[in-house]
Amino acid sequence: MDVGLTFYCLHFRALSLQELYDMMYLRQEVFVVEQDCPYIDADGKDPMGYHLMGYDPQGHLRACARLLPAGVSYPAHASIGRVVTSPALRGKGAGKALMRQSLQWCTRLFGESPLKISAQCYLIRFYEGFGFQTVGEEYLEDDIPHIAMVKQ
Repeated sequence: MDVGLTFYCLHFRALSLQELYDMMYLRQEVFVVEQDCPYIDADGKDPMGYHLMGYDPQGHLRACARLLPAGVSYPAHASIGRVVTSPALRGKGAGKALMRQSLQWCTRLFGESPLKISAQCYLIRFYEGFGFQTVGEEYLEDDIPHIAMVKQ
């Protein structure tokens, strides 16, 4: 399904101030406000990563993800995190488009290496659809149930 998003991937240092602002706004809109989870989003990892951004035809950021090389979040795994889509596009395939693009960009940036994510438990099936498998036990992160998942 084509959701009409155009994707760009930039290293943190290449982001414009507007791109950074839009990304932080979308992450806060969903993770802090919608999920009612006050937390510090600026965790020090953004400057070491690449940021995949999906814009609609009107130029609004509607989806984004953070792509990190091995050694930033996990010693032996590159990772995809801060995966978020705008509430305006829920159920329209934007999340799947974002993950497909994330996986393609991870391969371009980091090669054919295993990926590890920290998934909210309600999204296990979603990530399984992209080849991720759960590892370890469920844990709480910011009072939300999560589980580690790996894609070989």
